[in-house]
Amino acid sequence: MKIQHFIIVIACALLATSQVNAQDIDPNRKRAIDSLALEKVKDLSKYISLIGDKKTPFSEATRVMDRAEELFAPDSEMGVSSLSKNDIAYYKVRKYFERLMALNYDKVEIKWYDIHYISDLELQPDGKYVGVVTIYQSFVGTSDDGLSYKDTTKKDITIYVEKKKTQIAGRIIEFWDVLLGDIRVTETTA
Repeated sequence: MKIQHFIIVIACALLATSQVNAQDIDPNRKRAIDSLALEKVKDLSKYISLIGDKKTPFSEATRVMDRAEELFAPDSEMGVSSLSKNDIAYYKVRKYFERLMALNYDKVEIKWYDIHYISDLELQPDGKYVGVVTIYQSFVGTSDDGLSYKDTTKKDITIYVEKKKTQIAGRIIEFWDVLLGDIRVTETTA
């Protein structure tokens, strides 16, 4: 009886291992997915700069907000910090963009730099892969009356990767899609 139980346990372990390995991403495909994830992060950086720029017309900023929202998984949140407060506030993506557009500065400059993965993609029980990208954000806000604020924030962006299907000309095509998740503030400095 113990030998049969042992064989069943080994067979189940091998089956589970083969299922996980069947879902592993080919190294060439993984490089393409990593590249797509980083490209989406860079796109978000451009969108945030446009939304925050006071010279961007309202209609254009609204269009850019719509495009930027498409980069995110549903219900994602973005963190906001300040040197004058210890608390970090989190807002739904659209609300974050609206607040950014309404800042009381005459000029806002936002730059993202040093963008890189800090965690490799890991398979989750639901079949999605999750990873984290780190960025540094430089924020400078100035007003014509001399008001000025400047900080640098380190942020971690959750990345979701999943295989999806679409139908093109009657054929089912599988593809990997990347969505951004929550953006967490990890550090804010002057």
